[in-house]
Amino acid sequence: MHTTVGVDFAKNCFQVVEADAQYRLIGRKRLTRTQFSRWMGTYPPCRVVMEACGTAHYWARVLKGYGHQVTLLPAQHVRAYVRRNKTDAADAAALIEASRSGEIRSVEVKSVEQQVLQQLHRVRTQWQAARVARINSLRGMLREFGIDVPLGAVRGIAIIREALEAGDNGLPDALRPFIAQLLREIDEFAERMKEVERSLVGLSTEDATVQRLRTIPGVGLIVSTALRAAVGDIHRFRTGRHLSCWLGLTAREHSSGEKRRLGPISKQGDVYLRTQLTHGARAALLAAKNAAGKGRELDRLRRWALGTEKRVGHNKATITLANKLARIVWATWKHDRTFEGNWSTRTA
Repeated sequence: MHTTVGVDFAKNCFQVVEADAQYRLIGRKRLTRTQFSRWMGTYPPCRVVMEACGTAHYWARVLKGYGHQVTLLPAQHVRAYVRRNKTDAADAAALIEASRSGEIRSVEVKSVEQQVLQQLHRVRTQWQAARVARINSLRGMLREFGIDVPLGAVRGIAIIREALEAGDNGLPDALRPFIAQLLREIDEFAERMKEVERSLVGLSTEDATVQRLRTIPGVGLIVSTALRAAVGDIHRFRTGRHLSCWLGLTAREHSSGEKRRLGPISKQGDVYLRTQLTHGARAALLAAKNAAGKGRELDRLRRWALGTEKRVGHNKATITLANKLARIVWATWKHDRTFEGNWSTRTA
């Protein structure tokens, strides 16, 4: 009886291997996309193992609709099970072997709604990168003619516009039309990013989880919707530390024997999520400093963040706060409660 089917994806052809109850390979096939869909539609219900790669979540939803049990495995963990030369058939067979390991945690299949949120974030990131590239190009261009443009998008664009309007600053007239065109492109990219953000707001208005996460300092629209798209079910993480570790915000360890060595953060997991959460922590820390400078009352979390900054410095405090925010996100999400800056386990 066929109990497990391993599938290695490609653009046009899929490599399929079949295994029995003892995980012995008993069949191999190479199918096109259409053939694969038709074949799996008539196949008896079984367990299908695939790498969590491009199009995997789509096919997982399709195969679940056919009545199969689908398991997605992280590609980096499957690689260790490839024997000898790397081929599509060897990759598919490695999936069968990796599925036997109880130590490899499977990846949750994303819903259509999750992937919509995730793709909107990808589009926004591309336009943001294009906008930054044009700003930096203009900054370098004007520097060649003795015009210094300060750091920061808002200040930099303002200085560039002033330089374009001035007529006696040494900027060649041949370049001025193209500088104006680049400035128009920068404005267009900014407007496109705002359109994506408006779409994210519309998609998350009825999502109670996103609305609760947005009450956390440093966790705004971008961070909350990105976490919603990537995490899906928060109950997959037993504690807040598991979520923080998954985001790569915990210390890298290199220990042996009786010596335990902890280094900088591991930087494993989703780079985009970790970056956005770090930016949010930096913004929350700066807001706390401004509030303290104006004599405003701070809650327990913000007082802790400022005390950490005095002790270890701004950059380390930012990462430490990002780690803390990840754990607060887990608690807020798991227990369905709004953020409380003075919350403590002693008073709960």
